[in-house]
Amino acid sequence: MNQQKKQANKAVTIEKGQQFPLTIKRLGINGEGVGYFKRQVVFVHGALPNEEIVAEVIKVNPRFAEAIVKKIRKKSPERVTPPCPIYDKCGGCQLQHMNYVATLREKRDIVKQAFERHSTLNVEKLDIKETIGMDDPWYYRNKSQLQVAKRGNEVIAGLYAMNSHKLIDLTECMVQHKTTNKVTQVMKQILTDLNVSIYNERKHQGDIRTIVTRVGFATKEVQVVLVTKDKNLPRKEAIVAEIKRRLPEVTSLIQNINGQKTSIIFGKETIHLDGEEVIEEKLGDISFALSARAFFQLNPQQAEKLYNLAKKAAQLTGTEKVVDAYCGVGTIGLWLADQAGEVRGMDVIEESIEDARANAKKHGYSNMIYEVGKAETWLPRWVKEGWKPDVVVVDPPRTGCDEQLLQTIINVKPKRVVYVSCNPSTLAKDVERLRKKGYVVKSVQPVDMFPWTAQVESVTLLERGN
Repeated sequence: MNQQKKQANKAVTIEKGQQFPLTIKRLGINGEGVGYFKRQVVFVHGALPNEEIVAEVIKVNPRFAEAIVKKIRKKSPERVTPPCPIYDKCGGCQLQHMNYVATLREKRDIVKQAFERHSTLNVEKLDIKETIGMDDPWYYRNKSQLQVAKRGNEVIAGLYAMNSHKLIDLTECMVQHKTTNKVTQVMKQILTDLNVSIYNERKHQGDIRTIVTRVGFATKEVQVVLVTKDKNLPRKEAIVAEIKRRLPEVTSLIQNINGQKTSIIFGKETIHLDGEEVIEEKLGDISFALSARAFFQLNPQQAEKLYNLAKKAAQLTGTEKVVDAYCGVGTIGLWLADQAGEVRGMDVIEESIEDARANAKKHGYSNMIYEVGKAETWLPRWVKEGWKPDVVVVDPPRTGCDEQLLQTIINVKPKRVVYVSCNPSTLAKDVERLRKKGYVVKSVQPVDMFPWTAQVESVTLLERGN
């Protein structure tokens, strides 16, 4: 009997190159199909739930294996032909091979899985609503950040292929606004024609590293940021002149310097080259000034839905003190300001705070205060000065809320916490932390901010229990 138990508990050995039949049970958080081979988890790129496939292992980890689809034995009725010609090479989208309505269902399930894995909540009783999608889920991104490289004498710009440093040239991206596509194409041609030095990552030499293009959906204003290795940009005057001649739609031209050996796009120093220093964007009746490094939601159409959900969750009556943590250019705070007594926000990027202050002033709000720094620094300071928030809105990066901020919220005890999340896993972990200290999860609303990718945003309402 003991020998049988030993045999049963013995780990299954999976080897690279091994092939086996697999039934896909669900989608994982990165959009891959998830199956089980003799109780071992296998993530399969490009596979869909309920498909029966032959998988080929490409990578083995201690707790799971990664595989590709060698053959589909039973195809999902939700599988479609990806319209993007470089979909399988680029890696920017993960779900173009799936019916759009089905992706919305699966994104809700990804949120549900996160709470199952990272919290002790009864997920079956948790109010996770149906994912809010788009009527037309194409050409929705207002900003592109494309690495540049030389291919022969030609400048290319694009994204690195999945799990590699091979740059895939993007000529027409189906999720980028058509203006950003066009501007980037012309920028590549300008840099080629002028024989401008292009950055080589391996040698850490060359000038132009990244072309960043952002467009105002409502205003049609366009900003181009050239990220360079050094402050001195050879042929600067010629570059500016050619952009003005060939791209009259560009209203703001900026240089950003990043001399570090890093995959982070922006450096800290920014130089205004031509046109305006910022571009304007509008959401609803509110306009925002956006500087080069300022964070702003990449999908303006869905951002309005997201912020309306946050406003509804905040349940403001006109008197509440509101904290807008990780505030960026003040988008959420401005969205709430007409129903709040006072809004205070903070962000670590100084340019974002300058934009937030300008945006509040432009709209005539005197009940808004923005400070440079971390929420976990400013919130305790304000409380010590006698200012205590009724509602805290957090919109953190993918890493989730800082532990100090969570502890500060627990200490301050606001009535409501509205958590805007771009990562279900860190959301579930942070919610569990707050839940253990007296907060009740009232609802979770997923929103599809990035169609055809595995990413899902959500708005979660937590209320302080008795």
